[in-house]
Amino acid sequence: MKTKTFLSIKVLTLFSFIFLLNSCTDLDEVFLDEIPGNTVSDPAGSLAAAYDRLGDGTFVDHGAIFAMQEYTTDEAILPTRGSDWGDGGKWRDMHEFTWSSSNAIIVGNWDLLTNGITRCITAIESAEKSSITEKKLFSAEAKALLAFYTYTTLDLYGQAPYKDPMDPKADLQILKADTQIDKLITDVEALIPDLADIGTQRTYHGRFTKQAAYGFLATMYLNRAVFKDRYNTSSNFNFNEPALSGGGTDMDRVIYYTSLLIDSGKFSLESDYFKNFARDNDNGKELIFAISQKIDYIRNGSNSFAYVCMERNQRTSAANRGTNAACTTPEFYATWDGNHDDPRFEQHYQYADGTWFMNDGTDVSVPATDIVPKSANLPWFHFNRGIQAGLQYGPILLASGSLEMVGNRIKVSPLYMEKSTGTRMNFTPSLTFSDPTKSVFAQNEINQGARVFKYEFDPEGGNGNSNVDIPLFRLGGIYAMRAEAYFRKGNTGSAMDDLNKLRTSRKRESLFGNAAGKALTSLDSQQLYKELGFELYWELQRRPQSIRFGKYDLAGTAKAASQPFRRIFPIPQTVIDQKVFQQNQGYN
Repeated sequence: MKTKTFLSIKVLTLFSFIFLLNSCTDLDEVFLDEIPGNTVSDPAGSLAAAYDRLGDGTFVDHGAIFAMQEYTTDEAILPTRGSDWGDGGKWRDMHEFTWSSSNAIIVGNWDLLTNGITRCITAIESAEKSSITEKKLFSAEAKALLAFYTYTTLDLYGQAPYKDPMDPKADLQILKADTQIDKLITDVEALIPDLADIGTQRTYHGRFTKQAAYGFLATMYLNRAVFKDRYNTSSNFNFNEPALSGGGTDMDRVIYYTSLLIDSGKFSLESDYFKNFARDNDNGKELIFAISQKIDYIRNGSNSFAYVCMERNQRTSAANRGTNAACTTPEFYATWDGNHDDPRFEQHYQYADGTWFMNDGTDVSVPATDIVPKSANLPWFHFNRGIQAGLQYGPILLASGSLEMVGNRIKVSPLYMEKSTGTRMNFTPSLTFSDPTKSVFAQNEINQGARVFKYEFDPEGGNGNSNVDIPLFRLGGIYAMRAEAYFRKGNTGSAMDDLNKLRTSRKRESLFGNAAGKALTSLDSQQLYKELGFELYWELQRRPQSIRFGKYDLAGTAKAASQPFRRIFPIPQTVIDQKVFQQNQGYN
């Protein structure tokens, strides 16, 4: 239930919660000459602040880590759409690979991640100096979170700051990805005895447990070769380097840690794939480590991943709409050719009276019996989920401020673009830019692009708020990682077994007889790359995947072929100007 308070240990009052957030050092200053975070006497509160950074924009907003991990790949693009989404070119920079060290997304995400590092350092200090019974547990969680923020910073920027939490006079250290990855792995492995098993010591998927550590370690081992050899011009990474512990190779350790999760009996695959991203997914069977969101009118969850693709005239209620921003690319849409019947591609919504929303021009109306939670009795319209392409249909907002009705039902009509009223809402899989090198649409072209409705749009509390927990590690992704590790070891049969487990465990809606996904009969690296996209699209995984598979540097829609130095982003110029960090290769 979403009534869980953070940590499930103590209730933070509104006053103390705000105080804790404001009392953490603002890392716009990069804490170069600062004690890393103000000492917080309450270990639970300081740990809460460290966790809060995950969900306060960083991993839940399309303009934060998502923009760097997804808009730079074939899965997502945010074009300039006529008069909208210009914003100084920051969105186009991501997909066109024209970013500089002053790009607002690059600067903003550095600040978010390094602020997370600072909050963790504060939480470690607070726990270590305390005498509470949860001292070891809180310290281990804070250290694991520190490793997670640091890993993400090294993944994106190649460098990260660090200060010893127990020595306020310690010098700032500049960590480098190629050398720090091994230290991160050994540090997290050492934390496992002090972390809780999920479901014990009042833990759940919103906290860093042993199981979260297993998922994190598998991720680090899977990407270790890239961290060590980021600029390899041929993308010929050594994935089978000897592992740091346990014997075998990096891929053996991926298999070991993913198998611990798969064989634990604590998690199971959802037959309805989209339940993983639904408004009520807080009890999701696949969630291992997720950002727990709730609309609590203190720190409301983010609706960004659902809101960003939906068009402004697509309305879940009279009080809600989308924003017509992001879409997927023709390249990624084409990977699904021959697989549109995969249960992960699309799902139609069925109302309680049996009405299906077909979105094909045959719909006349849907029942108005679903009501937006905590609203003034507003009827709730449900759009279909998954990847949406072609002509779009739905309710129309009348001048009176209510949805158009047919009797006591919501009328379904052809939809037109809000800011180009003569343009039919047709989400074309193709993107036809007048200049193929620039992702810019004229006003009458703003309909273009197949949209991703993977995360359920939560209409409660306005367009921006959501109860959907955002997965960071979930069982489907664990199977995908193990499949890749098997494949890289040459064990194609076991890799295909894991991918087929994902495919056949998912079921289509009853409109299609609850048909299971179809099994693969062969597997090569190209199909494996597609399969990772089918399972994990829009989950902040595509950039690391595309680098591992040698796809990141290739030309694509509104993107020329790029050089290996673009595999990491520049250190923000504001940080370089402080003359402590040196700029990354290629950005001088």
